[in-house]
Amino acid sequence: MSKHVAVLMGGWSSERQVSLWSGAACAKALEGEGFRVTPIDVGRDLADVLAKTRPDVCFNALHGRFGEDGTVQGLLEIMGIPYTHSGVLASSLAMHKERAKTVMAAAGVAVPRGKVVTRAEAAAAHVLTPPYVLKPVDGGSSVGVLIVNEDHAHPPQELTRGDWAHGDLLLAENFVAGKELTCAVLNGEALDVIEIVPGEGWYDFDAKYAKGGSQHVLPAKISSFVYQEVRKLAVAAHHALGCRGVSRADFRFDDREGGTGELVCLEVNTQPGMTETSLVPELAAYAGMGFGELVRWLVEDASLDR
Repeated sequence: MSKHVAVLMGGWSSERQVSLWSGAACAKALEGEGFRVTPIDVGRDLADVLAKTRPDVCFNALHGRFGEDGTVQGLLEIMGIPYTHSGVLASSLAMHKERAKTVMAAAGVAVPRGKVVTRAEAAAAHVLTPPYVLKPVDGGSSVGVLIVNEDHAHPPQELTRGDWAHGDLLLAENFVAGKELTCAVLNGEALDVIEIVPGEGWYDFDAKYAKGGSQHVLPAKISSFVYQEVRKLAVAAHHALGCRGVSRADFRFDDREGGTGELVCLEVNTQPGMTETSLVPELAAYAGMGFGELVRWLVEDASLDR
C-alpha cells in the first residue's frame, strides 16, 4: 500500500501564492510517483484537519512565516507526523536572517556586513552609507526588500506607508555588487551553482517567479575555484544551521573589473521554491534527478526530530 502524503501549501504568509504554486506542482509529481496525495491549503485549523486526514507523511510546501519558521514543524512533532525539509530549530534559525548570519559567520561562511534597525530608524535617516539593502529580518521571496542606491538622497519612503506589512525590524546590509549565485544542498551534499541574471533591475519577486523574469546560467560562468568555494560554503552553512533534506544558499560575488572579489552568503532557504521556474528542481535535473525523483526522495527522507 502506497504512503499517504499530505502536501501542506498556501497558509497566510506574504508568500501564500508561491506556496500554492509549489504545492500544486509537488502534489502532481507525487501522484505520478504512486503516492496517495491529499493537498491541504493550510489554515489555523491544521491540527484538526491532519487528525481527520491521518497522513503517513507531510510534504511541507509552505513558504514564509508559520510554514518555514519552525512553527508548523513543531506542530508536526507534537502530532507525531513525519515531515520533509528541516526541523524546528534549523527552520527557526534560518528564517531569522540576522541570527542565521551570526551562526554562519562562526562556521567560517562570509556574510555581508550589516545591522538590525527598526522601520522608524530606517525611514528617518540613512542607516548605512548607500548603496545598501533593507530587508525584513524574517521574510522571504524578496518580499519587502528595498535597495537604496547612491543617488537616494533620502531613505525609502515606502517604510512610512500605513499598509507596510513586513514587520518593524529590518536587516540593513551593505550592497554587494556583481553576480547573484545560488547552490542547493541535497542530503548534505552540494549540487551545482547557478548564476541568476534578472531580466531587468534586481532579483525581486517577479524576477523569481514570473516566466522569463530571469535567466538561469547553469553551470555559472565563474572560475572553477569560486565555483567550488560556493559549493563548499553552501554545505558549511547547511550544516551550521542544522538543515535537513534540501536547502538552498544564495550568494553575491563581486567579480567586476576593479571590484573587491568579495563572495558572501546572503541567506539559506530551508523551504526552497518548487515551481516550474524554481532553482532547486533545475539543479536536481542538472545532476540527473528528475522532479518526480526529487519529491519522492524528500518523502522517503521525511522523519521526526529533525
